[in-house]
Amino acid sequence: MAGPRSDDRFAQRARREGYLSRAVYKLADICEEFTLIDEGETVVDLGASPGGWTQIALERVGEDGRVIAVDQQPIEVEDDRVTEVRGDITEESTVEAIRRAAGGPVDVVVSDMAPNLSGNYSMDHARSVHLAQTALDVASQVLRPGGATVVKVFQGDLFKDVYDEVGEAFAFHKGRKPEASRDESSETYLIGDRFRG
Repeated sequence: MAGPRSDDRFAQRARREGYLSRAVYKLADICEEFTLIDEGETVVDLGASPGGWTQIALERVGEDGRVIAVDQQPIEVEDDRVTEVRGDITEESTVEAIRRAAGGPVDVVVSDMAPNLSGNYSMDHARSVHLAQTALDVASQVLRPGGATVVKVFQGDLFKDVYDEVGEAFAFHKGRKPEASRDESSETYLIGDRFRG
């Protein structure tokens, strides 16, 4: 099992506690504050590889819940409650595969997807916004009314557009930068709860 490579305190803690990446604490922090994932729920984890957020989702859904982990790369989590969907979320066939795996509307959609960084900030920001909007589009197709989402996006001049999109689709929305996010990172997580359907 590959572990987190960094030597910061969250990476060290992840190694100690058996998590696949330091990013687990971002989702754990958000779920604690906003009570987004409950026992027995179905969670879709977009861009799931290697599976850190899937691990946190599994802890929260309990024995009767399940997680649909979606990525083009393999997921390093072996659990009967995990269904792996291999594919590109920009393709309709992948969304159809998520629907088939879920067998009905899901409760929560989370996305920690980020673009491969080019070093050109405006380009990276635009790509991040595109990924966030794609994740929100998938969420709008698979979430039940009243469901929730968490989506990562980089700060920049297009940020408000995405923030407003979440506000239109969900009765509650907020931006959050968890403690585990690096200080130099521009990433923000958009939380939407009570999907309008």
